[in-house]
Order: sequence, then C-alpha cells, then structure tokens
Amino acid sequence: MAQDFPISIARVYDPSETRMGACLLVDRLWPRGISKADLPIDDWPKDATPSNELRKWLHADPSRWPDFRTRYEQELEQNPEAVERCLAWCRKGPVTLLTAARDREHNHVIVLRDWLLAHR
Repeated sequence: MAQDFPISIARVYDPSETRMGACLLVDRLWPRGISKADLPIDDWPKDATPSNELRKWLHADPSRWPDFRTRYEQELEQNPEAVERCLAWCRKGPVTLLTAARDREHNHVIVLRDWLLAHR
C-alpha cells in the first residue's frame, strides 16, 4: 500500500519554514508583491484552480461558500488532467499548497486539499 503523505496549506506570505515537501502554487494569478525569484515553487498547476467565473462569483458574495465548494468540486471532476498533475506530486511525498488567499477557512485551496486527500 502506498504511503499517504501529508498535504498542507500555507499562504505565500508566510515564512517559508511553514512549508514542507513540494510546493505547489494553486492560485490562478501570480501573488501580488512577490517576484518569481522570491517564491520558490515546484509547480504551478493553474488548471487545477477554480475558473475565473467561479472565483469572481464567490468573491462577489462570500455567503456562497457552500455552493462554491460544490461547484469547484464539479470543476475538479471535469478536469482530470489538471488534478492528476497535483496528485502525482502528492504520491511522491509531502506537499504544501500555496495560496495568496486571505481567508484561511473559506478558500479554494481547502476544497482542493480535501479533494486530493479523498482521491489519492
């Protein structure tokens, strides 16, 4: 049986000591105020992030969070190539999913992490 490596979440603005294993930037847009040289990442699977339409839909009304989870999970199911790219990293060792999202409890990275944990 394959080992289940941890999948953690960190903000790109947090100290790098909070990260472990491969670092995947899982935001569609590059984080503001950080140069590419200052954010070492192993991969940037943009296609595994919510569509622009879905991202803007949630941003317009955060109370849509429960519906957002469902809609984003549907997007993940419909995009197997993108999530397989993330899963490949998760099978190799620990992974840190990096995001610029301010809200640590209601963001797409939580949904992605949960989806990856359930499908690895």
